[in-house]
Amino acid sequence: MKSHYEVLGVEKTATADEISKAYRRLAMKYHPDRNPNDENAANLFKEATTAYETLNDPVKRKQYDMG
Repeated sequence: MKSHYEVLGVEKTATADEISKAYRRLAMKYHPDRNPNDENAANLFKEATTAYETLNDPVKRKQYDMG
């Protein structure tokens, strides 16, 4: 399973701005409205959203980094 950092394509030292930019790029690419009837794109969108929600919140990110 990929780490949240791998999903978004950022380094572990990425800033909040870099994480946001990476998420926006993936969200535009895999959004279900842009890829109707593509189950894989929907799954990738959900995965990116979960990664972003975790890494964008400083408390959740710290917990994630600690394991």
